[in-house]
Amino acid sequence: MTPPEIIYYRNNEAESDNNSYWSIRVVPNKYPALKVEGNLDRSGEGVYDKMNGIGAHEVIIESPNHDDTLATLPVKHFEEVLWAYRDRIIDLKQDIRLRYLVIFKNHGEAAGASLEHTHSQLIALPIVPKRVAEELDGSLEYYNYKERCIFCDIIRQEIAQGSRLVTENQDYIAIAPYAPKSPFEVWILPKFHESNFENSQKHHYENLAAIFSNVLKRINKVLGAPPYNFILHSAPIKNGTSALPHYHWHFEIMPKLTKTAGFEWGSGFYINPTPPEESAKFLREAKV
Repeated sequence: MTPPEIIYYRNNEAESDNNSYWSIRVVPNKYPALKVEGNLDRSGEGVYDKMNGIGAHEVIIESPNHDDTLATLPVKHFEEVLWAYRDRIIDLKQDIRLRYLVIFKNHGEAAGASLEHTHSQLIALPIVPKRVAEELDGSLEYYNYKERCIFCDIIRQEIAQGSRLVTENQDYIAIAPYAPKSPFEVWILPKFHESNFENSQKHHYENLAAIFSNVLKRINKVLGAPPYNFILHSAPIKNGTSALPHYHWHFEIMPKLTKTAGFEWGSGFYINPTPPEESAKFLREAKV
């Protein structure tokens, strides 16, 4: 049985075949990785540190219709999914124990999805994850050296060169990154500088839904609707409402076309058989 909803967006009956009262629901995960109740109780055990699994784990149910996917949803409905992300981030930011929110989607069994019904997830953490801290530190080092945001520089270079450009609109650019971890990896970045996803404006979410939907359709067209993951990279939630000058939020989309094996785990290097310029060309030329 689905847990009681945290929030829901009321359904527009013109878009629904099942007369459900909701179009999007957010519910607690039935088997959460972290729980809201309790105290952190940080402590040491010799050289090791530990704390309780305090946080939040929520499921964003993206449609009441079982056969829908994000790629097939109307763009307006896709936009509502993005607003659900924003609303949950803003609400969870009020919990002083939390430091970072991970929003992600596992689409397809090979990508880790345990349910077929279209959904994404949110996990709120009491710490900033190591990989996120490394990305933040690297961005800050670049900013301190050049006094520019590295992501803003990447956007300018990719627009000028065009070889890794997938598509763009007024507010966003979609690119195959220069050194992708997997074939046909795509990043969606705002052309305006902003470090926190939840600080964007209404028209930004409208244009984000449009380009995000377009990119997923291109991936489906070129790759035959593969399993994929996407992750929202955003600044830690405790930096206030002001944008960090060195960091830039973005989505990373990774189709599951290869496997991570011993060499990748042992070295941190990822073997990618498809150059990003070729991936971008295939996606750019797809008719959707």
